[in-house]
Amino acid sequence: MKATLDFLLDKRIIAVIRGISSRHILSTGQALVDGGIVCLEVTFDASSEERSEDTLQSLALLKKEFGDGIALGVGTVLREQHVRDAAQAGATYIVSPDADRNVITETVKLGLVSVPGAMTPTEILNARRWGADVVKLFPVASLGAEYIRSIRAPISHVPLFAVGGVNPENAGSFLEAGCAGISAGSNLVDAKKISAGNFRAITKLAAAYVQACARR
Repeated sequence: MKATLDFLLDKRIIAVIRGISSRHILSTGQALVDGGIVCLEVTFDASSEERSEDTLQSLALLKKEFGDGIALGVGTVLREQHVRDAAQAGATYIVSPDADRNVITETVKLGLVSVPGAMTPTEILNARRWGADVVKLFPVASLGAEYIRSIRAPISHVPLFAVGGVNPENAGSFLEAGCAGISAGSNLVDAKKISAGNFRAITKLAAAYVQACARR
């Protein structure tokens, strides 16, 4: 667990792969790695068990292809069974949109890194008390950098990742405000570009995020 946590905090950028089928997952992963992003989060789709199974297939494919060269996580984890399934598929960190005590507890029990979502100081601190390693501050673009600065004074001991509306133009401001890292979803992993086979554009976007964060 410590190795994964150290990896996330060192690299500081998580690519959120949402709505991309297992047919395109290796090309997507390669495009992100080529652009310098090596922390990948494949999300569950809570609306469909079939799509959830495809997420597990994607995790297994990425794990086999990239091994320890990436930090592999799973997102939109809403129940304990998905924590167990993701662990078997090779995920080493678990990301949720909310701070669910049962999900956090199961994640810790399995020795995985816990990254629940939260917005308020109460939610952040409860998640930490329950065992969260990093808290996903969401939706950060709506909250703004000043909000981060305000809560960092009393909550400086909890690593926060900025999530929701993060792009190369504002990523640096969230890091400067005190976040330990950022996560980028559709602004980076563009489903239309992937569907069109334009993986070079994904690599270019990944490199732009890396450059934006390197200056901070």
